[in-house]
Amino acid sequence: MAGPLILPLVDEGLGNSAYLVDLGDGRALAVDPSRDLRALHESAAKHGLIVAYTAETHLHADFLTGSLQLAADQGAQVLGSAAGHRLFDHRGLQEGDEVDLGGLTLRSLATPGHTPEHLSYLLLDGRAQLAVFTGGSLIVGAAARTDLAGEENTETLARAQYRSLHRLVAELADDTLVLPTHGAGSFCSAPPGAARTTTIGAQKATNPLLAAPDEDAFVRALLDSFGSYPAYFARLGELNRRGPAVLADRPVLAPLTVGQVTQLREAGARTVDVRPFTQFAAGHLPGALSIELRSAFATWLGWLADPTRPVVIVRNPDQDPEEILWQALKVGVEHLAGEVSGGIPTWQAAGGDVHSLPVIDAAQADPTRLVDIRQRSEFAAGHIPGARNAELATVTTARLAGPVQTICGHGQRAATAASLLAACGYDDVSIVTGGPGDWSTAHGTTLEAGA
Repeated sequence: MAGPLILPLVDEGLGNSAYLVDLGDGRALAVDPSRDLRALHESAAKHGLIVAYTAETHLHADFLTGSLQLAADQGAQVLGSAAGHRLFDHRGLQEGDEVDLGGLTLRSLATPGHTPEHLSYLLLDGRAQLAVFTGGSLIVGAAARTDLAGEENTETLARAQYRSLHRLVAELADDTLVLPTHGAGSFCSAPPGAARTTTIGAQKATNPLLAAPDEDAFVRALLDSFGSYPAYFARLGELNRRGPAVLADRPVLAPLTVGQVTQLREAGARTVDVRPFTQFAAGHLPGALSIELRSAFATWLGWLADPTRPVVIVRNPDQDPEEILWQALKVGVEHLAGEVSGGIPTWQAAGGDVHSLPVIDAAQADPTRLVDIRQRSEFAAGHIPGARNAELATVTTARLAGPVQTICGHGQRAATAASLLAACGYDDVSIVTGGPGDWSTAHGTTLEAGA
């Protein structure tokens, strides 16, 4: 018998997947929905579904949950670990608890590791194991990081993660679908790769962590895989425990006059310019932060924006304000004061000052001036000999002297770094378009590996 329709909803920018399960009677189960419910609503409407249940595998650190919004809008029952101590109406589940979905059953499995209260959910049709929603427990080719609950808990949770993974592969059938939340691109520690779903049998055969000879080796391998993670991870878990605000109306990016923008900036508001970085470089509001609107916008906005400061947006007319709003809201950037009405042309027409930054091609880059702002793992995989590595989020604390050229893989993050440095007073900063590969091709020189 064919199983239920399970629709993955992939957020490429955050590297995560939510799921919508058709329960066969016009109702649906959502698993780990984010606050940006646009794709979920579109998928549900296409299939004629109303969300009756929404299940949380853990207290997410990388996005705000959409479960409360689904409860408010569609009457969905929120399911989550009782150990999560959520401060809103939900059904708290413990190990082995079952939820009757009307023909199908959802069984909770305690799988601590990524977080202390983590649950996986086994979807059953009678006794048949259809799929397991593993959140940040067993993921494709790895397991999610265990250092989000504090350094003092990292190793303890890594050992719990070892037991959770081995429990899943020991108890579940090889053909059981594994549907993780975290996937490639997630800062919750997922390896690169196109696959976002797998099976128990495939992970037994290919997951290198499961091949570790013992628990100590597993822990060493897992901990060695961790890189840095966005600063907002430290606060979203608690916000998800308390419950993000339910939105009564569709959010709107309010138009602001030049006078209003000036007042907001003088009062401490941060200007975020979402235009393509080459346009930002040609002319922008002094002190503005360049974060180009693309799939990774939410991550860098959440990482770099002070959540206590209002944000003023600068965009082009063809850039979708709703996309800006939802990407901000899903990572807890709530204080969006509005946008510069008319953008840069209106600002300049009113006599507003603009600054510019030079842009150079990768072939012109000077290795003695290069600051490679990619993540350490990216830098170690291949960089221009002589370049210095300072991750984007820490570039303003790196002791830089003299002319600086910022470089990443394409130019967007390099522009963000240059805008941060310029706002801090660096007066000789250039943005490199392209990346180390382009420099290597132009100069016929091999990239250097290692830190």
